[in-house]
Amino acid sequence: MFQFFKRVQTYVGSELNAALDKAEDPVKMLDQFMREMAADIRDAETAVARQLANEKMLKKKYEDAKSMTEKRQQQAVEALEAGNEDLARRALEDKNNHLKQAESMKTAFEQAASDTLILREKLAEMKREYEEMQLKKDTLKARAESAKTRTKINHAMSAVGSDESKRGFERMEEKVMRYEAEAETSEDLRAGSRSLDDELAALKKSNAVDDELAALKEKLGKK
Repeated sequence: MFQFFKRVQTYVGSELNAALDKAEDPVKMLDQFMREMAADIRDAETAVARQLANEKMLKKKYEDAKSMTEKRQQQAVEALEAGNEDLARRALEDKNNHLKQAESMKTAFEQAASDTLILREKLAEMKREYEEMQLKKDTLKARAESAKTRTKINHAMSAVGSDESKRGFERMEEKVMRYEAEAETSEDLRAGSRSLDDELAALKKSNAVDDELAALKEKLGKK
């Protein structure tokens, strides 16, 4: 892995694992790796494009030289048929020069085509590795987020079940019980107060009836 990536080629095997171990946020470091790999791929694509252009240029030069070789050969024949041996000689000399150029351009073109094929294969492998790393990064990111969530939940649950939390709930329970006791006491006091008021009211009512009865007796006695 990474054999074609110049920016991250030092991070292989144990070196990559050690770098990730030291990272405060492995996901961010993996994102950085992916950015560097993507930059390498863009550079490789540029190199392949240039190589393709060079291959096409050499191919055209080879085809042009080959065409001129054939053209000069035909012109030499035509010159001889016209009885112009000197012109035919010069046409053949130029043909031989173009033939040498064609042979040279053919060798260069074939080498360029071979280099282009190699570069394309390397670029394709780089892209495959990038896609594999992207999948691994997404998986690791999901696992990291899941682990963070579990950690938060575990911390929250441990806080809820801690002795301090229990003591807090016990204190709140004691307060509620105290409030309930105070409410019951106030209700008892209120009930006692109502009973006394009723007795006093009844006493007043009884006194009024007695007074009315005495007045009635006195009235009847007079009669």
